[in-house]
Amino acid sequence: MGESQRGSLKERVRQYWQDNPCGVEYSGKPQGSIEWSEEIEESRYDQEPFVHAFAQFTRWRGKRVLEIGCGPGTDCLQFARSGANVCCIDLTERAVEITRQRLGINGLFANAEVGDAEGLPFRNNLFDLVYSWGVLHHTPNTDKAIAEAYRVLKPGGRILIMLYHRRSIIAFRFYLHYGLRAGRPFRKVTDILSDHMESAGTKAYTLRELRQMFCQFNDLVLQPVLTPYDVERFPEWARSWFPAACGWFVVIRGRKPGIGAPAVIPGSNHQCRP
Repeated sequence: MGESQRGSLKERVRQYWQDNPCGVEYSGKPQGSIEWSEEIEESRYDQEPFVHAFAQFTRWRGKRVLEIGCGPGTDCLQFARSGANVCCIDLTERAVEITRQRLGINGLFANAEVGDAEGLPFRNNLFDLVYSWGVLHHTPNTDKAIAEAYRVLKPGGRILIMLYHRRSIIAFRFYLHYGLRAGRPFRKVTDILSDHMESAGTKAYTLRELRQMFCQFNDLVLQPVLTPYDVERFPEWARSWFPAACGWFVVIRGRKPGIGAPAVIPGSNHQCRP
């Protein structure tokens, strides 16, 4: 994909999330009220209760944290409540507006700004943690965004990232609907997800692909997570049968090597392929 195509796609992605800010649809309370903010937060963690164990918000007290893709700011609020020094960016003005509003009514502070994951507006070696939940699979050049996360991390800094999993129940359901039942059995799952999952160009990865994409990080751990979205169409009694390996989310943990590690040029992280 050329730069002009990527730019056009990114604008489509930006407009989609500008028009459909993630998570706010779960509250019917008046916008700007504390009840509105609390209802967004409650619904988020009811649906994704595993976020707390993954993020370990209280661990980052006094640390520099960057959240890439803050959405309505729910996780940003947790980092701020825990005493972290938080910066968060989002591609859309709407998400930043909502995040700032929610921080204000909760009496919290974080630096929330419009920004692009593929060109982070921060100097090298700044953050103790780069956190991103369900965002980087939407940006056109995900490799570049990962390299940018690496760049702004301090030596020894950590990543906590969630991306979509291609070998999952949800991806298979999309193939059944938009491939098999649509009379297009040879259509690729990657094309289906790109066209029909949330914003245009959405990607999902195999574990093997993710290991390569994040190979510049040490202590790399990839863990598929079975979500309520995976099993919501199955009866309650059958849901425990599905293994986590079929989950739609993959949570990723890693650490930037210490001082003296080779530099990574944004978008060129494939140099660590053997």
